[in-house]
Amino acid sequence: MTNQLIKYLIHTDGGSRGNPGPAAIGVVIEKSGGGSKHEYGEFLGHATNNEAEYKAVIFALKKVKQLAGKAEAGQAVVEVHADSELLCKQLNGEYKVLDEKIQKLFLEIWNLRLDFGEVVFKHVPREENKEADRMVNVALDKELNKLL
Repeated sequence: MTNQLIKYLIHTDGGSRGNPGPAAIGVVIEKSGGGSKHEYGEFLGHATNNEAEYKAVIFALKKVKQLAGKAEAGQAVVEVHADSELLCKQLNGEYKVLDEKIQKLFLEIWNLRLDFGEVVFKHVPREENKEADRMVNVALDKELNKLL
């Protein structure tokens, strides 16, 4: 019996209207080998765009661990695709994290990474992240329409 590589592809996005302003996250999780696709959009409240981007990754990693279970997560390779170049470069150690609020979120992601076999962060163009972006806007529109 061969060990098959367990891989998850995650698309994350965070958005803030006003920056800072009303913010939300969007996450799309796919398991390799024809696994099911899960889409999430969640309103955050008041935040900056960068905070929302980080919170989307935190949400996604927690959700993958929940979906996979601890044992499978510990062996899984997780590839996070995000259209935030800043987020990816910070999480890959290419840029320093200077903002105090972001430093706390960075540390939370750093610790969540330990629950997986490997976590890779890849910057992708916005065009390749449309589904996660759509989930951000659905969550924002839903929440903001309640206020009208």
